[in-house]
Amino acid sequence: MKLDSTVRYTETHEWARPEGDEFVVGISDYAQSELPDVMRVELPDVGDTFTKGEAFGVVETVKAAAEIFVPLSGEVTALNEALEATPELVNQDPYGAGWLIRLKASDPAEWDQLLDGEAYTKVVEAEKAKH
Repeated sequence: MKLDSTVRYTETHEWARPEGDEFVVGISDYAQSELPDVMRVELPDVGDTFTKGEAFGVVETVKAAAEIFVPLSGEVTALNEALEATPELVNQDPYGAGWLIRLKASDPAEWDQLLDGEAYTKVVEAEKAKH
């Protein structure tokens, strides 16, 4: 499992990275490994607003569909439109080209409540132990 030191994580396997006054959001390397062969990504519209923890989209694979949850409250300012034609970017580069949305956070301090890599690793290890 790859971690990215520039992001913070949720217990539901999303990440957020601050860029200027916005946050880039995606799913973790662990999440994409659990969702192989992404075939489609459903994203919200620019201008939609969400509360931290609310579902904002769906990642669909050959075998399953998984909701994705917003790590911070805020307004969607951009979508990764490349995912329409190449949804597999989520699998190939989850912290780079496979990002999902950009968000203008209504409470940027929520980022401080997210998990660092060490805490997130413990969440993943606990989840793997249950299987």
